[in-house]
Amino acid sequence: MPKRPDSLDKPASKLSEDEASAELAFLASALDIADKAYYQNDAPLLSDKEYDQLRRRNSVVERKFPKLIREDSPTHNVGAAPVSEFKKVEHLVPMLSLDNAFDDGDVSDFLDRMKRFLSRSSDDIAIMAEPKIDGASANLLYRDGKLVRAATRGNGLIGEDITENIRTITDIPEQLEGQDIPSEIEIRGEVYMSWESFRALNAEAEKNGTKTYVNPRNTAAGSLRQIDPDVTRSRPLQFFAYGWGGASEAFAKSQWEALQTFGRWGLPLNPLIKRCETLEDVLAHYAFIQSERPNLGYDIDGVVYKADLLEFQSRLGMASRAPRWAIAHKFPAEKAETIVEKIDIQVGRTGSLTPVARLTPINVGGVVVSNATLHNQDYIAGFRRTENGTEKITSDIRVGDRVLIQRAGDVIPQVLHVVDPDREDRGEVFEFPNTCPECGSLAIRDVDVKTGEPDARVRCTGGLVCPAQAQERLKYFVSRKALDIDGFGDKQIELFYERGIVKTPADVFRLESRIAEEGYDPLGTWEGFGETSARKLFDAVDDKRTSPFDRFLISLGIRHVGSSVSKGLAGYFIDWEPFVAVFHRAGMVEHGLRDYETLRT
Repeated sequence: MPKRPDSLDKPASKLSEDEASAELAFLASALDIADKAYYQNDAPLLSDKEYDQLRRRNSVVERKFPKLIREDSPTHNVGAAPVSEFKKVEHLVPMLSLDNAFDDGDVSDFLDRMKRFLSRSSDDIAIMAEPKIDGASANLLYRDGKLVRAATRGNGLIGEDITENIRTITDIPEQLEGQDIPSEIEIRGEVYMSWESFRALNAEAEKNGTKTYVNPRNTAAGSLRQIDPDVTRSRPLQFFAYGWGGASEAFAKSQWEALQTFGRWGLPLNPLIKRCETLEDVLAHYAFIQSERPNLGYDIDGVVYKADLLEFQSRLGMASRAPRWAIAHKFPAEKAETIVEKIDIQVGRTGSLTPVARLTPINVGGVVVSNATLHNQDYIAGFRRTENGTEKITSDIRVGDRVLIQRAGDVIPQVLHVVDPDREDRGEVFEFPNTCPECGSLAIRDVDVKTGEPDARVRCTGGLVCPAQAQERLKYFVSRKALDIDGFGDKQIELFYERGIVKTPADVFRLESRIAEEGYDPLGTWEGFGETSARKLFDAVDDKRTSPFDRFLISLGIRHVGSSVSKGLAGYFIDWEPFVAVFHRAGMVEHGLRDYETLRT
């Protein structure tokens, strides 16, 4: 992520033009990175709340400084461009995202805006209220009632063709049944995974010794984007229809009538949809859905409101990236109190030491939480939080403390603050280690050369000597984001590392010979492999011996060198030799290049 400008803490009305310009550049870059992580990699970098705050800030600054609106403004985009593994599909009608409401006042303002625009009284505008399913959007194209194509949302205009994967979901009919089906219609809905299915999938992964999944939403999205439809078929996915895009003929006069028609055609509908007549009805149904949330068995993160009459939807039209006739009323983050039983330190790919609180397990919004990130050393020692507009320093966090936790964006558990900081029998102050718990190497805080301030993170200096860093770097090296070696995933890295076969990235390209050097039988005889799968893995490795220079740079996992930076460096240096020579002269070998020089040989 780009560096956060200090001006974000100012009201937009007090920004100078230079500050506003710098902010809009930061927000465009940060939101683009977040969109790609969410839509392309199914790995969110920001919680829903953090993402929505940045989106809202961008809109506020653009309204205040309209002359500074950028060509790459986030208000012009929805989602992220599709990746290259799937054929690109253009939607008949764009799939736009929704603006958000966070409290009752926002919902009231939404209804008032529609009333003013339509010159109607409050009793004239019925509202459809629908649970906002936390899954992956899908756009299904039916011709003469037959499913002919399915696509992801993508960037809202162009998605990825996932037709064969969608056909594996039994909820989705191949043929619509009934009367008055348009000759061509895009059915839109959400693909999701129930918590029961998700837990069963993770239990099977643990049994097989493979990597477990993070949450149902990411698992559903990742399942839809599998190259092999049989993998998707093995995942228990479900579907709810909620709307439509292009349609060759009119088939309803209202949102409610359209959804009831969908049901008669054989499409699955959420049972909690309701047509509401007043603001009071809308808010009452929101409260009811929120109370039912723990019992649903699948994730929702709010309620979507839509003007019911299609005539009103048409007149209201669109505003930038979102329709004026719909809004998403988000749920507040779920919170609960529990006890910190232990504080562990995890070592990441770049050597960052991240403290993790091991908690007395507690149910938060229908999910049992037993771990929560503590971010960094300063966060444990006492961190800033905002309360009613006033900043205050919270107490440090210690083992034995009762803490308030929340699932930020309903995904990432985090500790908000200590509930009883004045308790006399509190445990000892947590001492952050100055050596790596995995390899014993010195752990240091870097200093920002521009500001002179210490970095928030403490990092292990061991590099590939550190087993934790080594495995995480190797996983990144072969991952889809980097060299993208087909069939070489986390499970294989862990297996080969544990057996001493792959210790450095160079060993990946010597895999077959390293297996023999270490005295193991041929890979095709190992449990979980066969002659065919072993040969496919070796061929996939050989296929990446010559890779684009920018992909090679990404695979090195050098801090601050992502996709954009690597492309810029590759365009300037063209090849490895001049690049590494410059970094040697700059004294940058310690930042990860030493371990990779043998890769070119």
